[in-house]
Amino acid sequence: MSQVVQSRRLRAVDLAKRKAAGEKIIALTAYHAHTAGILDAYCDFILVGDSLGMVMHGMESTLPVTLEMMILQAQAVIRGTSRALVVVDMPFGSYEASREQAFMSAARILKETGAGAVKLEGGARFAETVAFLTQRGVPVMGHIGLTPQSINTMGGFRVQGKGPDGERILLEDARAISEAGAFAIVMEGIVEPVARAIATSPQVTAATIGIGASSFCDGQILVLEDMLGLSERTPKFVKQFGSLRAHIEAAVKTYADEVRAGRFPEDAHTY
Repeated sequence: MSQVVQSRRLRAVDLAKRKAAGEKIIALTAYHAHTAGILDAYCDFILVGDSLGMVMHGMESTLPVTLEMMILQAQAVIRGTSRALVVVDMPFGSYEASREQAFMSAARILKETGAGAVKLEGGARFAETVAFLTQRGVPVMGHIGLTPQSINTMGGFRVQGKGPDGERILLEDARAISEAGAFAIVMEGIVEPVARAIATSPQVTAATIGIGASSFCDGQILVLEDMLGLSERTPKFVKQFGSLRAHIEAAVKTYADEVRAGRFPEDAHTY
C-alpha cells in the first residue's frame, strides 16, 4: 500500500484563510537557496520573481528572462525552503499567446520545481487565462497596476491609477481576475486611494498584496535586495531595513587590504 506524504508547506488556500482572519500576509522575493532559507521562517510566501533578470543578471528590464531561468532559480528556492508557499513568475512570452500555452508553461513550472503556484501579469484581458489554469489545478496569483513586462507599452515604470479612469480600470482588472479564480493579486505602483479602494472592495475576494500600494492591502511584498540595501537605486515605496551593500563593500575592502599586506591568511587559517 502506498503511503501519502503530507507537505508541511503553506498552500494557496492558506493565504485565503489569512485574509479571512484579517492576518497580514508577509512576502519577499528570493532567487537563491541560502537567502530563501532565511526567509522561510518569516514569509507566508516567497516569490521567485522575474525581477531576477535585473537583480541577478543586470538586465535593464524583465523582458529577456526565459522560462528556463525561472525554473532553475525556483528549483534553488525550493531546495532552500520547507515551509513557505513558493510562487513562480511566468516570464514574458510564456503565457500571452493562448490559454493552452499558459497551461503548458505553468504545468512545466509546477512539475519541474515543486512550487505551489504561478504568477502572471495583466488584468481583465487575462481573466479567461486565469480561469483556464485554475480549472485545471494551477493556483494563480495575479498582478495588476505597474506590470514590468508591459513597460514598452506603458512608457516605462510609471505609477498607475492616476486620472479619472484610473480607479475604474484597475478595479475592473482586480475584480475580473479575482472572479476568474486567482487566489491573490499583487498590486504594484498604484496610487494610494485607488489601491485602498481595490483592497477594501467586497467584489475583490482574492488576497491583495501591495508593493508600492496601500497599507490596506492584505499583505506586502518587496524585492529582498531592495529592502536589504543591496541595490544601487531603490523605488520610493521601498523602505531599506538593512544596509548590506555598505557592509559587503567594507568587508571586501578589508579582505583586499589584508591580502595585499600579507596579513591574510594567518596561521589560524592555514592547514
